Amino acid sequence: MFISGFTFIRNAIKLDFPVKEAILSILPLCNEVVVAVGKSDDDTLNLIESIDSSKIKIINTIWDDNLRKGGEVLACETDKALAVIDSKADWCIYIQGDECLHEKDYDIIKNVLEKWKTDKNVEGLLFKYNHFYGSYDYIADSRRWYRNEIRIFKNNIGVKSWKDAQGFRINGRKLKVKPVNASVFHYGWVRPPKNMMIKNIEAGKLWHNDKFLNEKFDISKDFDYTNIDSVKKFEGTHPKIMQDRIIAKNWKFDRDPKIKKYNLKNRILHLIEEKTGWRVGENKNYKLI
Repeated sequence: MFISGFTFIRNAIKLDFPVKEAILSILPLCNEVVVAVGKSDDDTLNLIESIDSSKIKIINTIWDDNLRKGGEVLACETDKALAVIDSKADWCIYIQGDECLHEKDYDIIKNVLEKWKTDKNVEGLLFKYNHFYGSYDYIADSRRWYRNEIRIFKNNIGVKSWKDAQGFRINGRKLKVKPVNASVFHYGWVRPPKNMMIKNIEAGKLWHNDKFLNEKFDISKDFDYTNIDSVKKFEGTHPKIMQDRIIAKNWKFDRDPKIKKYNLKNRILHLIEEKTGWRVGENKNYKLI
């Protein structure tokens, strides 16, 4: 079985993305990992080149910064990487620059890949998500955060990145997927407040015009993490590949999980989900089979 990993990145150092850890987290599962490295204002290319593995395949790209509708440039860059993976790949594993897989899930993932390899009805695999927020000690758990997304799919079936590269579809059709008892660790909202403000401003440029950004963000201020509606303490373990970063970069973020900033409607919906596991009106970018 041949497995291709792929990702994209730009300005990883400037914006404090754990992209090296992200790539290393899927490397043991892959025969190759394609990395689309956008022209950057820092040493992102050297960072990727420092990964000591013959599996890494780097392609250099230039982002179209005029693509500001719904973050579509992210899907464009994702598809650039996807387009050059080896044609003999059976499966494609996608990881974003702020995501990691946990080594405890490797055997589970391998077994599922083998199980559904020849089943033509199964087009992709659905992962659970841990969205870390503020620090590495808390997870955002409100309905604002997606609970599942596709991160593995079969090659040569016409899959393309969807909208802002959160998920994938085939000619606009949702992929038919099986769930995997494994999680993606998402670290996009874990930075010291100053770094988080810088990252949000840069990310905002992929969606909004300069006038909007100037009105919404003040680069001289720190990001205010206290506006979150709901968090819970993380009780598990992080991927080993993240340990050095966590030791070096974690900061003190105290938040009482009992604090919920909900209006009445969302408070009721949160209680329903908490008691039953059912998320009313959940947006699902996939078809579970």
